[in-house]
Amino acid sequence: MSFSALNCPACGAEVTRYTNPFPTVDIIIEIRYGIILIERKNPPYGWALPGGFVDYGESVETAARREALEETSIVISNLRLVGCYSDPARDDRMHTISTVFAAEGSGNPLAADDAASLQVFSLENMPNNLCFDHEKIIVDYIRMKQKGLL
Repeated sequence: MSFSALNCPACGAEVTRYTNPFPTVDIIIEIRYGIILIERKNPPYGWALPGGFVDYGESVETAARREALEETSIVISNLRLVGCYSDPARDDRMHTISTVFAAEGSGNPLAADDAASLQVFSLENMPNNLCFDHEKIIVDYIRMKQKGLL
């Protein structure tokens, strides 16, 4: 944990400011013959799993359902934990810790919110420019599926 000293704007006393990683979720949405990836509207640009930040007071499961719906217009069910990804370098913008789920999607996928577009990709035909550590996550997901763990 890192921290730095700040001065209180009201009284001037020194207070400690703690810097902690931000909790996020990513969702591997299984639909038709593949998984949904979004093309990011904001930096870093490229293809990514749907996901985002966990709101205060929200469980990671609720955040996954919310983010999936916000970015893909898809309702998800049958959440299964793929893993937790915490490499401090996974996001150049800040240190995040992502809880990653696989889920079944139903509905008609439409890009919304932070997604400029979306596409269903087969596991054999993933794009080359995946953001963050999403290539590693998808490789882990494929291995888990092959072993019957998901």
